[in-house]
Amino acid sequence: QVQLVESGGGLVQAGGSLRLSCAASGRTFNSYAMGWFRQGPGKEREFVAAISWSDGSTYYADSVKGRCTISRDNAKDTVYLEMNNLKPEDTAVYYCATGQMLQPGSYEGEYDYWGQGTQVTVSS
Repeated sequence: QVQLVESGGGLVQAGGSLRLSCAASGRTFNSYAMGWFRQGPGKEREFVAAISWSDGSTYYADSVKGRCTISRDNAKDTVYLEMNNLKPEDTAVYYCATGQMLQPGSYEGEYDYWGQGTQVTVSS
């Protein structure tokens, strides 16, 4: 059974940085993509970034492009989301997810497994 465990969330001041981790287990992920999504207070869940396990190709939401970097460590089956210059509007629960797809995508329906989420709070 696939398990995804996020970590690294916390409270940070505006302009600060955080690195989120997502440890995956339960199967071989070579043909999968990993994505990060977030859900802010009173908002719908939205796509943040995604990466292909096989070739490392990435895809970002416009709202975080230039401030976030998604990366993977295949040996550890772990995906990271480095977030810089954080803004109060980045406050959300961040979820990692995985699904079998050729290219990393932003559509939630493409992702079959989800983690429990990690809270990121950015103070102004």
